[in-house]
Formats: sequence, structure tokens, C-alpha cells
Amino acid sequence: MADRAYDLVLRGGTVFDGSGAPGVVADVGVKGGLIAAVGPDLAAGVEEIDARGRIVTPGFVDIHTHYDGQATWSGQLGPSSGHGVTTVVMGNCGVGFAPCRPEDHDRLIRLMEGVEDIPFPVLTEGLPWAWESFPDYLDFLAGRAFDVDVGAQLPHAALRVYVMGQRGADREPATEADIAAMAAIARRAVEAGALGFSTSRTLNHRTSDGQPTPTLTAGEDELTGIALGLAAAGKGVLQLVSDFHPDGAAELAMVRRIVERSGRPLSFSLVQSPKSPDGWKAMLVGLSAAVDAGLPMKAQVCGRPVGVLFGLELTLNPFSQTEVYGEIARLPLAERVAALRDPAFRARLLAEDADPQGPFAGRALRAWDILFPMGAEPDYEPTADKSVAAIAAREGRDPAAVALDALLVNGGRGMLYHPFLNYADGSLDPSFRMLTHRDTVPGLSDGGAHVGMICDGSFPTSNLVHWTRDRARGARITLETMIARQTRDTAAAVGLLDRGLIAPGYRADLNVIDYEGLRLDAPRVAYDLPAGGRRLVQRAHGYVATIVAGVVTQRDGEPTGALPGRLVRGAQAPPLSLAAA
Repeated sequence: MADRAYDLVLRGGTVFDGSGAPGVVADVGVKGGLIAAVGPDLAAGVEEIDARGRIVTPGFVDIHTHYDGQATWSGQLGPSSGHGVTTVVMGNCGVGFAPCRPEDHDRLIRLMEGVEDIPFPVLTEGLPWAWESFPDYLDFLAGRAFDVDVGAQLPHAALRVYVMGQRGADREPATEADIAAMAAIARRAVEAGALGFSTSRTLNHRTSDGQPTPTLTAGEDELTGIALGLAAAGKGVLQLVSDFHPDGAAELAMVRRIVERSGRPLSFSLVQSPKSPDGWKAMLVGLSAAVDAGLPMKAQVCGRPVGVLFGLELTLNPFSQTEVYGEIARLPLAERVAALRDPAFRARLLAEDADPQGPFAGRALRAWDILFPMGAEPDYEPTADKSVAAIAAREGRDPAAVALDALLVNGGRGMLYHPFLNYADGSLDPSFRMLTHRDTVPGLSDGGAHVGMICDGSFPTSNLVHWTRDRARGARITLETMIARQTRDTAAAVGLLDRGLIAPGYRADLNVIDYEGLRLDAPRVAYDLPAGGRRLVQRAHGYVATIVAGVVTQRDGEPTGALPGRLVRGAQAPPLSLAAA
């Protein structure tokens, strides 16, 4: 094979290079893990993939995941790696596992369990805790191999507890000495290869015992001090999630001041909240004003509702807080299904006047007008007539009975879908406006997290399927634009300028996709986490091949077992030829 010019050639596909330009038919030659050539009639490769009739894209870069635990025990970072993703960024929302003193292991596990719905036993058995400092954590990851590249951010909650102990967990104000210590650790973290620093200021983020995240009320002086630690290193991005409620303007003004003082790029999560359905519009106006003033700021947005799933195998269902269901809640699934199909037990269950309580999803458990049965082909922009309430009204039935029947399909594996965010108007028109805004990038998939409630790691696939091909209820987005958004644009947002484009010198992170056949199955539950823990997974069809650093990691939707992905330490420069230009 010595006479072969390339290690791999993708032959005759329609290449969407990630720049936003329309696709062109061409070959892509790969050598040494990099793209060597793009053009017609390239010389032979050691391996070739027939891409005729397919589209070829850069690998997708998902900048908002939570694989902080999974990356320590598994080389397969699914579900993301099954959806064309070749680079993930974890450590978002201020939660993670480093730095951490031994006595705080359980504290950080309970925080991750509450915020990201990853069960305590899974993390207790899975985490090796072979580190204390953040550089130690990076060194541990650097010794591992993955099916995607992995970038990590320094999480504020772990940092705060590490420096302040119980005072940090109790959300006491940081002293000047505390802030100086946190800034110094943040500087060392990014110098060691952290992509940046993340924090959370939302009431939705709580420990498993209901306490708010330690970072909820951190002062502007603390956040600024840490950002200045990154500035002293001259590197690193900032990531923030906030409710931006009730005074989003004041919160955004604070964020702007932090960027002004530190000069570090910042992205914040932006969604439509039912508490303030038009608040996102004002946030975009404020964001654009900051960008026009020269500040490096972006909003991370998503192309479908943040959707909570309820089911008998999942964390919650519409009956999980009732006394009658409590009688069977700990039984195996098959035994619970048998009880729920028993007429006498069913009558008792439906007769109970439930009033679900609790943060996040609890209030939505019986919001029948915005609960939708999840069918075999997921509908992420459902119309009101498909809701549990509408079905019950048409059939003259109790909505609770309709919901129960939806849960019992497929042997008790049925699910109900609640569009929690981005759906206050009953359509995805707000998502369209956010996705197509100049100052946003796609994000918020939360891959690796919310394993019993949310399955949004498939965002990259649904963005292509829904927005460029299948949407019937409003405007669409061109294929070349959407590909650029979740390749070049997301990579650039976190400083990974060596990927996201198909051009000579860039990393050979690529997808070959049967675009017309691209589709999603409904989410399902797999029991493959440590301690037999369960998680939601979702299969995609249509990925002919996914390639990381020139190595095929997925073929026809199945992992090949290859693990060419590695830890990415810090921002990456563009290819030398382009940097010089």
C-alpha cells in the first residue's frame, strides 16, 4: 500500500465544507489524521468510502455536554458520538469533579446527581477519583482514549467548595482571599489545558437533597476575579447559565461588565422560558449591543424544546408522587406493568387526587395540555391537538387514564414528552429566530447528563432533520447554514480553530451522511452505566461513517471500536498555512 497517496479517501460525496458555502461534489483525501486534499479525482487511498449520493460534513462540535464522569470510566462518549459529534466540551454549568478534596467526593456527587440527574450509585462506582487538582484531572484524562475528542472546563461549584469548604457550599460571600485563591487556581487550570471556566446562576440547579447550587448567588466580585485569573493566563473562555429572571437586563449588564474587565470570550445559555416568554428577545438585543461594542460574547441556543421525558423506567412519571403508585414503585418493571393493568389497582390509582410538587419537572407531571405521547417517530414540534388533554377531550376520557395508557405501551416503556423550555408559544418559531441570529451558536445538548429525564444529545441530528428538511410549520434553515453553525461556529466559540472546516490542514473529523435517510428513533432506556445504572439513549439512522482524526469510529450507526479521540488541551490554532494568511 506504499504507493497509495492517502490513508483514507471519501469518494464523490457532496461536500459541505463548514464555511456556509453550498455543497460541491468532490473527493476528500486524509493523511496523518489531517485533511490533505479536497477536489475531483484524487489519487487512491489505503481505505476508501463511497460517498456518492451522500453528503460529507465536518464532524459536529458539541460545546455543551456533561461527560465529566463518563469520560473517566468509558471510552465511548455516547449518545453524542452516535450523532455525528467528533468533539465534545464538558464541565458546563459550573458542575464537575475537579478540583476536589477526598472529603468532598460525596458532596460533588450529590451536586451532579441533583443538577444533571446522574444517580449517586453510578458515580460512586464509576468515578476512580485519581486526582485532586484540576491539572491532575486533565492528566488522568490525557491517559485515556475516546471515540471523540474531549475538551474540559473548570467548574465553579467544585472550585468554590475546594477553596471555601462548607462556606462555599452554603453560598456565603467569598472574601478577597477566597477570590484570589480561586483566581489562581483558574489561571493554573487554563494554563494546564482547561478550555475555560463555567458557572451556574439558575434555581433549576440543585443538589439531590434540594439545596441550590453553591454558585447561585456568587457575587460579581467573585466572578470577575476568576475571569481575571483567566485573563492573567491570556486564554480560556467563560460559560454561564442563568435564569435571567426577574431582571434579565441587570444580569446581562453584570455579565457584560465581567467581559469588559477580563477581555475573555463568554457564552451564556439562552432559551425561551414560560415564566417570561418574550425575555429572550430582550436578551438578544442586549447581546447584540455588547457585540457591537466589541465584546466577545455569544448565546448558546438549541433547535428544539428542552424536553423532559416521563416514563415508568425514568426518574418521574405523572403518578410517581402518588401514594397508590408508591405501593409498587420499587417493583421490577414487569411487575409494575402487571399491577397498572389490573382493573382494581388502576381504578385506585386514577381516583387519587394527585398534586405533584417539587422543582423542575415536578410541576409539569400533570400539565396535560403540554404533555405529548412520544411515538416511534419523535415529533419535537407537536401541535396542541396531539396533547394528552386534547386526546382525552376527543375520546371523552380522563387525561390521567390517557397518560397511563401511553406509559404502558411497549411493555411499559412508553414515554410522555414535556417541552419544558423553548415552547411557550406552542411552536419553534422562537428557536428559529435564536438559531439564525448573528450572535448565537447551537449548544445545550447536555450529552451525558439527565440520564433519566432528558435525551437531548441528539440535537445535532434533529437540527439537520427538522430545520433543513422536514419542518412543516414555518421557516427552514439551509443545509449549508446549519452545518456551518454546528461545525465551524461552535468550534470557534471555544477556540478550537483546528477543526470545523473541510480544507487542507484541518483535522480529519468528518461525517458521511445519507441525508435523505437521516432520522431519529424514539428515546429508549439502556442499563449500561456503572452499578447497572440506566440512561436514556437515542439512535440515529443515516450516518454512513463518522471519522475522528482520520479513523472511522462509527459505520452505519454502529461503533467500530476505534478510539482515536484524545483530551484537547486548551485552544487550538488554525493550520499554519491559514494562520499565516
